[in-house]
Amino acid sequence: MPVARHWTYDSVPGAGDWLGTSRCSCSLCSFASKRDLLLAIGRRPRLAALYELVESIRGDSLRSDWRIHDLIHLAEAPDAPDPGVVCADNTRAFAMLEQQVRAALTQPPRKAVKLARRAGTLPCTSCPAHP
Repeated sequence: MPVARHWTYDSVPGAGDWLGTSRCSCSLCSFASKRDLLLAIGRRPRLAALYELVESIRGDSLRSDWRIHDLIHLAEAPDAPDPGVVCADNTRAFAMLEQQVRAALTQPPRKAVKLARRAGTLPCTSCPAHP
């Protein structure tokens, strides 16, 4: 029996146009392509904002080559891919996740932040701390 393809591959559910993400994975997967991340940010802005909060408090970055802060700004640009669908993330489960993340951010980090930071080979040019 064939498995139906997930709507995330399309611009909107049921479109069948393959104008969505190139792979079905976590919304903001660190292995995703730049285009897929821009789509995910457009589709789940509240989740992206939560990632940005973690990044700003911990000093970590989503990937060694991209900061979520910068990707959010790119997703807002006129030439960014159209997300087609915006998930409000206004569920009770998301509110609980947000509360847990905010509580965890009041605690010291469990690992050295430098593990996910740029190692100096790609200079950060997008934040005031690293002009």
